[in-house]
Amino acid sequence: MTQLIETVSRPYFESITAYGRRHEEVVVLSGDLTKSCEADGYAAEFPDRYYNLGMDEQNIVGMAAGMAREGILPVVHTFGVFISRRAFDQVQMSVGVPRVRVRLLGFLSGITTPGGVTHQAIDDVAIMASVPGLTILDPGDATEIETVLEAAHDLPGPVYFRMMRGDLPRYFDSPLEIGKVRVLEEGTDLAVFSASVGTWEAIEAVKSLKASGVSVAHVHVSTLKPFDDPEIRRVLSGVTGVITVENHLVHGGLGSAIAATMAETGTGGRLVRLGLQDRFGGAGRLPYLIDQCGFSARHIVEAAGRLLGRDFGGAGVQGVTEVGEGDLERQEAL
Repeated sequence: MTQLIETVSRPYFESITAYGRRHEEVVVLSGDLTKSCEADGYAAEFPDRYYNLGMDEQNIVGMAAGMAREGILPVVHTFGVFISRRAFDQVQMSVGVPRVRVRLLGFLSGITTPGGVTHQAIDDVAIMASVPGLTILDPGDATEIETVLEAAHDLPGPVYFRMMRGDLPRYFDSPLEIGKVRVLEEGTDLAVFSASVGTWEAIEAVKSLKASGVSVAHVHVSTLKPFDDPEIRRVLSGVTGVITVENHLVHGGLGSAIAATMAETGTGGRLVRLGLQDRFGGAGRLPYLIDQCGFSARHIVEAAGRLLGRDFGGAGVQGVTEVGEGDLERQEAL
């Protein structure tokens, strides 16, 4: 069984600074969100490789594209809603068409902020997946946050990262690998595919289901594009029902990728997609929002019951507590 190892305070704060020490070609670009994106330690240690360009994401992405053409590795820090919506034309034309080596970090992915719909990137995977040649990564715990930049370092083209901040749980003791899923449990009745905070919920749900005698495979997904790890098809081929759990709209994210794979291979049986069902998020703490948006541990157990024709009493299943959150306001003057 996958277990919580520890809780880590601001793991990205340490990892971006260490990443800068290892790679002199790295520069950090910020949309006036340095502390909010935990790049304040990097800014203090490398002031000559840090640029706060203000609330101007379109210009930031264009500048990053130009830097990349000169052999610099720009790492853009902002919120996912801003990089995927405000700057999408620049992402598509300036970064995507030439396939330059730019790293686009979108913090506050999905509903991992109480700040409401203006700050919750619930559709960023669907938007960014439409850019040919762009890799999408969704690290799911402190270990994956700490290792994701290094894992992606040698990728030649652009990468979009769905980033979390604050106090994060550590579940995994090995670094994130690009294009590889983590098979956390093997099973033959059902398969649960989860990403981001959905994995935290799924871990608790799978424990409950296994205690009820259900044989459940659990797969954690951190690379959302490309989506071609052979392990995905292997797990699908061995079960009769599938549940996807994601911190995103069920359209255009993990659920859609699994649905396409199942249709193409004719495997997996029936599918239930858990996530935001054609709705926006809202204001509130993470446990409340996950439950309201329908992908808490109890929702996973209830979905398993529907697929298997049984009642597992999902109301008693406890999910996550909450992601550590900081001030959502812009932290610096222009």
